[in-house]
Amino acid sequence: MDNNNQPQVTDLQVIKTKSDAEFALTPIGQQVKQFEMQQRMAKMYSESDIVPDTYRNKVGNCVIAIDMAQRMGANPLMIMQNLYIVHGNPSFSSKFLIACVNASGRYTSLRYEWKGKQGTPEWGCRCYAYEKDDIKKERRIDGVWIDMKMAESEGWTKKNGSKWQTMPQQMLVYRAAAFWQRAYCPEISMGFISTEEAEDMVEDVPFEEVVTDAEAEVKNAANASSIGFEAPKPEAEPQPEQQQPAGPGF
Repeated sequence: MDNNNQPQVTDLQVIKTKSDAEFALTPIGQQVKQFEMQQRMAKMYSESDIVPDTYRNKVGNCVIAIDMAQRMGANPLMIMQNLYIVHGNPSFSSKFLIACVNASGRYTSLRYEWKGKQGTPEWGCRCYAYEKDDIKKERRIDGVWIDMKMAESEGWTKKNGSKWQTMPQQMLVYRAAAFWQRAYCPEISMGFISTEEAEDMVEDVPFEEVVTDAEAEVKNAANASSIGFEAPKPEAEPQPEQQQPAGPGF
């Protein structure tokens, strides 16, 4: 076999290969490799028909969801199906946060305690649980009370299309669970608030009609004619005085 036909490996290629291998073992090199793998996975997810519209054909959004899934130890598709963007702010659904607490292995499943009579301002709910090592259940971990008086004071029930008006019991459960999770294990949600909280925190902006000067003039004229008065006409701008031509001899 003729060795002259074999490709020759130069010293520069050997040095570059060795340098690339050494860089791949560094922390930065590991991050670059991980990011490349996330991009490949994100491209696959973005081309799927079962992902929500927020991630379909959007590789960047998929990369963020995959990164969050790795940090939380969750499935990327589960993150995509429960991470919502509410007025530009990312948030998790309350049912997903409840599932994360129950599946964390650190606490018993969340339970709910009720007070007051349904339909009254004192009607409320709070969450409680026990740590898994508290076998005798002697140290109950209680959340704060969430009642309808709080919901009214915070304006949650007054928003247009609010679920507090149609399913207050479920909303009390969701809000109590979100408060409990944020108080005792905020790392589960990566610091994000619940979707229901994000929707309730956004204030309704009253509609204001923008009217131009021309439209206002037409509207005033129409209103004046309807009641038998003539709309005031805009004052004519004063014309500049014209100088008389000087006569002969001047």
